Amino acid sequence: MAEAGISFRKEYGQNFLTNRMIPEEIADSCADEEDSLILEIGPGIGCLTKELAARYKRVVAVEIDKGLIPVLDKTLAEFDNITVINDDIMKIDINALVSEYSEGMPVSVCANLPYYITTPILMRLLESGVKFASITVMVQNEVAARLAATPGSADYGAITAVLGFYGTVRRLFKVSAGCFVPAPKVDSAVVRIDLYDEPRYKPDDEHLFRGLIKAAFEMRRKTLQNAISAKFPQYPKEKILFAIRSIGYDERVRGEKLSTEDFVNLANKLV
Repeated sequence: MAEAGISFRKEYGQNFLTNRMIPEEIADSCADEEDSLILEIGPGIGCLTKELAARYKRVVAVEIDKGLIPVLDKTLAEFDNITVINDDIMKIDINALVSEYSEGMPVSVCANLPYYITTPILMRLLESGVKFASITVMVQNEVAARLAATPGSADYGAITAVLGFYGTVRRLFKVSAGCFVPAPKVDSAVVRIDLYDEPRYKPDDEHLFRGLIKAAFEMRRKTLQNAISAKFPQYPKEKILFAIRSIGYDERVRGEKLSTEDFVNLANKLV
């Protein structure tokens, strides 16, 4: 970076790995088949990109910072199976990108995500329509705890319940702040989301299903009945209570106790 005359960009949440073992371990964990396309988000200076390219058939890396492109040209010069694209993952057509490079291969995502934009990027990937095999991300440690939490635990939240609609989440390993330059103020962790080949849950009204999750966690101190009633006044309280009881809970339950499947069943009962 000194040679290229560039510095770290705070607005992009840049913290680059310096412990070689971490990119190796992430790359080992991010896909099950060598004959895969890996979509990497935010390659930085390419330390993880190189490890991915050494293990998988094709890597497409999307980097928002145009100042890093000359650095990547140099650090990745030995590989002929990497394509670097200077663009914003929040604006690019992910479906078109994958269609262009996948050639029928299974596709997985691997990314060291900026802390401030973790959830928006995850949701954009999940809602892109691409049938990813898995999504492996390094995120802030407490975010990793939320992503992989179980219903009823303190870390369980709206994002956990929504992720359960798409697949299963595993927390793989912790990464200390000292493994980065500049060192962040908190530790990180690597999480892998294995996506369902076919939808496991089929809400009759997906908008209502997502709305119930939002209501439950925006007002998590309220009982689920009161939270839903406040968000969806079109449903009488007695109907809401009937639906809650029909999925095995009583009027005192709060939304944090419900699994993804419970929210789907609740939405279907209300419909």
